[in-house]
Amino acid sequence: MDKRYNSREERKRMENEQRKGGKRKPSSKGKKDKPKKSWLKKIFLTIVTLGLIGILLGGGVFAYYAVTAPKLDEETLKDPVSSKFYDINGKEFYTMGTEEREHVEFEDIPQEMINAILSTEDSRFYKHHGIDFYRLGGAVVANLRDGFGAQGASTLTQQVIKNSFLNNGKTLKRKAQEAYLSVQLEREYSKDEIFEMYFNKVLMSGRTYGFGTAAKKFYGKDLDQLTLPQMALLAGMPQSPNNYNPFTNPDLAEKRRNTVLKLMYNNKKISKEEMDKAMKVSAKTGLLPKDKRISQSSSKYDAFVDVVLKELAENNDEKALEEGVSVYTTLDPEAQKVVEKTINNDANFPTKKIQTGISVVNTQNGEISAIGGARDYGPERGFNYAQALKTRQPGSTMKPIMDFGPAIEYLKWNTAHTLVDEPMTYSGTSQQINNFDHQFKGSITMREALYNSRNIPSIKAFKEVGVPKVKEFIKGFGLEPKELYESDAIGGGSVNLSPIDMAGIYASFGNNGIYIKPHSIKKIVYRDGNTVKTYTPEPKAAMSDYTAYMVTDMLRDVVGSKPGASGSLANVYGLDVAGKTGTTNYTGEQLREYGLPDGAVPDSWFAGYTSRYSMSVWTGYSSRKDGISSPAERQLAQNLFRIIMSQISQGKNTPAFKQPNSVIRSGSELYVRGTQVAAPPEEKPDKEEEEKLDAPTGLSATYNEGSNSVSLSWNGTSGASYRVAVNGKTITTTDSTSASYSVPAGSTSLTFTVIATKDGKTSSAASATVRISEETTEPEKPETEEPDQPETEKPTTPEEKPETEKPTTPNGNGNGNGTTTKPNEPDKPETDEPETDEPVDTQGTKPPVSNKPESDQ
Repeated sequence: MDKRYNSREERKRMENEQRKGGKRKPSSKGKKDKPKKSWLKKIFLTIVTLGLIGILLGGGVFAYYAVTAPKLDEETLKDPVSSKFYDINGKEFYTMGTEEREHVEFEDIPQEMINAILSTEDSRFYKHHGIDFYRLGGAVVANLRDGFGAQGASTLTQQVIKNSFLNNGKTLKRKAQEAYLSVQLEREYSKDEIFEMYFNKVLMSGRTYGFGTAAKKFYGKDLDQLTLPQMALLAGMPQSPNNYNPFTNPDLAEKRRNTVLKLMYNNKKISKEEMDKAMKVSAKTGLLPKDKRISQSSSKYDAFVDVVLKELAENNDEKALEEGVSVYTTLDPEAQKVVEKTINNDANFPTKKIQTGISVVNTQNGEISAIGGARDYGPERGFNYAQALKTRQPGSTMKPIMDFGPAIEYLKWNTAHTLVDEPMTYSGTSQQINNFDHQFKGSITMREALYNSRNIPSIKAFKEVGVPKVKEFIKGFGLEPKELYESDAIGGGSVNLSPIDMAGIYASFGNNGIYIKPHSIKKIVYRDGNTVKTYTPEPKAAMSDYTAYMVTDMLRDVVGSKPGASGSLANVYGLDVAGKTGTTNYTGEQLREYGLPDGAVPDSWFAGYTSRYSMSVWTGYSSRKDGISSPAERQLAQNLFRIIMSQISQGKNTPAFKQPNSVIRSGSELYVRGTQVAAPPEEKPDKEEEEKLDAPTGLSATYNEGSNSVSLSWNGTSGASYRVAVNGKTITTTDSTSASYSVPAGSTSLTFTVIATKDGKTSSAASATVRISEETTEPEKPETEEPDQPETEKPTTPEEKPETEKPTTPNGNGNGNGTTTKPNEPDKPETDEPETDEPVDTQGTKPPVSNKPESDQ
């Protein structure tokens, strides 16, 4: 029975006592749960309120972005948006997106082509209204699982909007405006019209826009003439246009095509039998041969533009070109003009077919100033040797990088460090290592070993430093090979570099050891004018300043006048130049197979630098089977370096290399400070330069056809005598300032050098080249620095590399080792790339076997 109270006052008093801690009034279970329900209700109402506020705020923001979105414009929707390219002076030199293209009406697009594109890009295109919420849900899950940006959900309609009006980037504003404009586009245009817009403005590769243009470019056909595998290949290209270009990357293009075929099968657009049959067709089938490809209209500086496009692709910004960006490049237009003028002048080349790749890099900041892609290079016309030549071995240009640089850096060798040039075999083998002249000089200094390009001292330096330390050294240049072999010491192993790579590494020797990766782009600015992406790499110390300067000082002698200097033809009067030659070679078996004369070589390099520019030059033939046979061909790389470097340096301040405080000079040799056993008397760094004799000036070489001779004259120094050489071989010493030379039968081009000597001083070389004739009846006999006859040892053949399925045999590199392709292996016209060699997959220090010595002079 409930307790009763006598009065209202008594009840109130009892309740107050209970609240103060007295005995609680009993309650039912339901009454105990009432506070909990009250809190849950409050939390729920709070969440709902916040959600409504969020929706209202989000709606407001979306409404604001929608109001400020660009207006739909039919011309912009249908035509590609132009991207502009600027040089180092901020001057526009190229506009991309204005090229002629094949516009195709929707009714002229084959249904199979439509099926291929929609299966790849937007299979629900005809079911959504601009935004595919079903696909968006899958993308949200993927982004939550793998991070923002892991997967996109853009419809084909959204791609048209993005490529027409909006800048790149996954910002909330851009996404909101993209969604709003996509819905608007679907309201104002039919699905077929939107598909036609996409079809004709999408970037396909390089400078090609639209599927119709691509069909003509790659197959020389109209769309209705394409086969299923060809349509599928084109449909897969927009995801990564340059990577899936079948001309240059047929293997990648084929993999992407097969993915498209699978998507078409999954979407029930083709049968299993059709898919299987199409997948068996090579991606190369039906591609236009090189001589029938349609050349796009030439623009300024095509080779440089191609380097920029590749750099954009490597940074995942290739698709940004569809959106209209401003690309601020490192192009030096004056240097580029000099390079193009030089390599397009046939008078500078000993034969019509010999090719070259040239890269000019700013020594101080790694900016690519100029590119020589090839002779008569144009858009899509051929192989860019400066950028893409990474399968030809670099020969002795690797010696400062692999051998003597590491020896100074880690062992602190001085330039007078003695090495013994003596008979030697590769570790663990009976394979003889040869010098270019098959001779041995005994004890020589590191300096002489480098400027005379001796192989055996170079390999000894490599071995003494050790593979781990060499790997550590070259990692500073971004080189991380899985294995290094003794043959890498002389540029005949697995590490190959393009002229751009080589120029960048040599620049670090001229930049106090600071390496900056060569780059062609400073920044890109998106269409809004505010969004900027910087491309400039971070500088890093690849070596000590003493290593950089001591290598530089030795490389000065390579282009100097010392007996046996291998690069004297590259010297530029009035400039402080350092550099290194490099030559590769053939095996005896290859010489016989290709029908080449003894002494022929496949490649000739020169890499050199001043304090302003670093430059690398490769010369050779597009097919490795076509060898360099004459001295003029062999010396072409040095001559091109001299011609270009002298012109691009005119009127520009180019200081001499400055000796750092970490280096001490004693006489002509250098020491790392604190390492000399008996401290030599320290001399001023510039003393040797002050005592240097002026080089002859005004050297003139005139060919007299009647007497078949060349008349030479020059301006000299009173009391001096002169050493005259042709193609590196001394022909006379005279006190006069003139000379005459009888031209040997079959000569096509001769390079003369004149060096002055007086009172024990020797000048730099003055040089001049004379073109004799296009025709040769009898090849000129190689000079004395050419290799002797091949050895009789039969080359061994390593096992096939399973990943390439290409057999390899020993390769000549001009240094007595390397690898080559099988002699009967065909060229690769589909890539325009020279026939090349695969590295031998040997282990440890076991070298590739070769029977040919180096010819690096």
